[in-house]
Amino acid sequence: MIKRTIRKVAVLGSGVMGSRIACHFANIGVEVLLLDIAPNQLNEAETAKKLLLDSPEVKNRIVNDALAFALKSSPSPVYHVNVAKLIKTGNFTDDMPKIAAVDWIIEVVVERVDIKQQIFEQVEKFRKPGTLITSNTSGIPIHLMTEGRSEDFAAHFCGTHFFNPPRYLRLLEIIPTPKTNSEVIDFLMHYGDLYLGKTTVLCKDTPAFIANRIGVFSILALFHAVKKMNFTVEEVDKLTGPALGRPKSATFRTTDVVGLDTLVNVAKGLKANCLNDERKELFDLPDYVSKINENKWLGDKTGQGFYKKVKLENGKSEILALDLNTLEYRTQQKAKFATLEAAKPIEKLSERYKVLIKGKDKAGEFYREMFYGLFAYVANRIPEISDNIYQIDEAMKAGFGWEAGPFESWDFIGFNEAISAMETENASLPVWLKEMQAAGNQSFYKIENGKKLCYDIASKTYKSIPGYEDFIILDNIRSSKTVWKNAGATVFDLGDGVLNLEFHTKMNSIGTEVLQGIQKAIEIGEKDFRGLVIGNDGPNFSAGANLAMVFMMAVEQEWEEIDFSIRAFQNTVMRIRYSGIPVVTAPHGLTLGGGCEMNLHADKVVAAAETYIGLVEFGVGLIPAGGGSKEFALRLSDNFKDGEILLPSLREKFLTIGQAKVSTSAAEAFDLGILRKGHDVVVLNQNRLIAEAKRAVLEIADAGYTKPVMRKDVKVLGRSGLGMVYAGANTMFSGHYISEHDKKISEKLGYVLCGGDLSAPTEVSEQYLLDLEREAFLSLCGEKKTLERIQSILTSGKVLRN
Repeated sequence: MIKRTIRKVAVLGSGVMGSRIACHFANIGVEVLLLDIAPNQLNEAETAKKLLLDSPEVKNRIVNDALAFALKSSPSPVYHVNVAKLIKTGNFTDDMPKIAAVDWIIEVVVERVDIKQQIFEQVEKFRKPGTLITSNTSGIPIHLMTEGRSEDFAAHFCGTHFFNPPRYLRLLEIIPTPKTNSEVIDFLMHYGDLYLGKTTVLCKDTPAFIANRIGVFSILALFHAVKKMNFTVEEVDKLTGPALGRPKSATFRTTDVVGLDTLVNVAKGLKANCLNDERKELFDLPDYVSKINENKWLGDKTGQGFYKKVKLENGKSEILALDLNTLEYRTQQKAKFATLEAAKPIEKLSERYKVLIKGKDKAGEFYREMFYGLFAYVANRIPEISDNIYQIDEAMKAGFGWEAGPFESWDFIGFNEAISAMETENASLPVWLKEMQAAGNQSFYKIENGKKLCYDIASKTYKSIPGYEDFIILDNIRSSKTVWKNAGATVFDLGDGVLNLEFHTKMNSIGTEVLQGIQKAIEIGEKDFRGLVIGNDGPNFSAGANLAMVFMMAVEQEWEEIDFSIRAFQNTVMRIRYSGIPVVTAPHGLTLGGGCEMNLHADKVVAAAETYIGLVEFGVGLIPAGGGSKEFALRLSDNFKDGEILLPSLREKFLTIGQAKVSTSAAEAFDLGILRKGHDVVVLNQNRLIAEAKRAVLEIADAGYTKPVMRKDVKVLGRSGLGMVYAGANTMFSGHYISEHDKKISEKLGYVLCGGDLSAPTEVSEQYLLDLEREAFLSLCGEKKTLERIQSILTSGKVLRN
């Protein structure tokens, strides 16, 4: 294989996708040349400045405006503001020769094959032989784009379909042509996975490829069913969101975000190009969807779609829903179904599906129509769009955010049961499926020896899924490698002398069972193993401590119980820090409050790029008391300059906790002082997280791990620091920027960070600081305002931010 290194890429086209693809390459440290067309006329501002069309400021206006808009968008396309410095802009007229210096050229211009071919004609003039050249088209046949191009161009060309937004949606579809070198395909599959953090799926050059073909079919089928079954917008979004393990935006809200016009364009493309599709009638839009599209009610981009945000007379905002019968907006109606209520307590998705599909009400009827229609459709797409079952599932999970792909969902509901139900409805099923069933197979997937196998249609056997050998997936080893478990945690043997502790409470909140699990995992590890990983495969690492438990004890004034609970938490995080084996944490998603404190005490943190971590206790009227305040004081001490703590550093640490700052990425967590530069690491592909954490444990163990000694040399400022904290809090209170209660919390936090009312800078022990933070926490638990804040969060259903 040719050794390739990607140091610089050129992105041709700076629209919504192009600018954000450029941002994501910058996220991973790659230099980017972002080009677009030069304007053909001046705008008002340029005319007023008496600029000319050939002025650099004018020529790069389109690309610069597009990039600036992307960088200001929310959620942000970049991990850190500084990565934007890696992106240089230019225009096709002046700067196309610069592509000779890049390693990969990505075309992202308008979806017209003639325009793309014009761009490629220009590219061919300057591209050096062997340079990768790909198109981000979402539907134009890939092979059409190489017409008239050189042999070297065609050999290094294929489709690379990113999903929007590229930073957050993990799917990257790789679509080769018959002329694409196999080395190019292998490289892009590997690079997308390891470096871009993507789930790379190899696709055939068919209309809309895999994810959009299945996803748009699913949405259109639902659009038709909605009218037939007389559902409301709110009911459908209630039925097709988290209850199914799918995004909260569900169906209609997702359409508003993406844009109805985008969906309509894909549907038209499928209708025109999928003439042999057995369900092609669904590609004709229902009348109400056509009318909404004609009205330009396209969603967020036009200010209204299936939902519309309006300002009320009292100044507040309300989100109205569209009545699909009258096409008028009205106040949202609460959706409630007996089937959903029955399934609500069931955490495990595979078990929840069994309840949903058997529902006796309107919701159950909806699920049966939706699931069985989807199952028949995906079965018939093999071998048209893919030869492999797992590729369809991987594409839908990574591209549409489904927790389970169509074939995995089929397994949940029951392989034979679903086939029987579809046959009852006279659904057309493919020969390969009937042969698979006749051979006695009863599922598309199965677990053997800790590995997930998928049915291979060609060989009629079960085979391992390519790429999975680099992942550690806990569900796959649950039945064979569990060492210990309780109601809130499970300890696994990962092999090579490494354990893994998984939390599995709601939102992975930290209560008695989780603390017990940590202690037990370390105890087992110290006896028979080399190290421990704390990580899980859920949506979040941990939303923090069980806030409801703290609230109940505070209301009952059970101060001794609260004190005992805090001590137990502190003892556990200190056990992580001072165990006889290396402990590596693997955070991802929400990592708040107590979850953050665990990471602060690990020997090393291997964080997913999408880690949102912070100490958020201040927001509920408390301070971190699970070692978080202590650890910030310790890190402040370790950053002494010439033996002195700088007051600006104290202010920075204070504000990180006092403003309950949460990083929007792992990269930002370094700025907050939560992750340690040069020590902790970031992993782009979350599927690799636990495997990378295991590797880190072994590296530490192999280097000769020695149990650390508890610190007694933490230097704190005492009164000299307190003066600054108290003065600042008083100024903020006097200026009406904070409440009297916030002032009190600020003073408590400052008291801990400064080591209390000491007359001079002094060295103290970690235990001394733990005692201070626990005492401060206890005193704040008794405050009426604190209890009101906690109750407000609990009743609102917001994330338990500690």
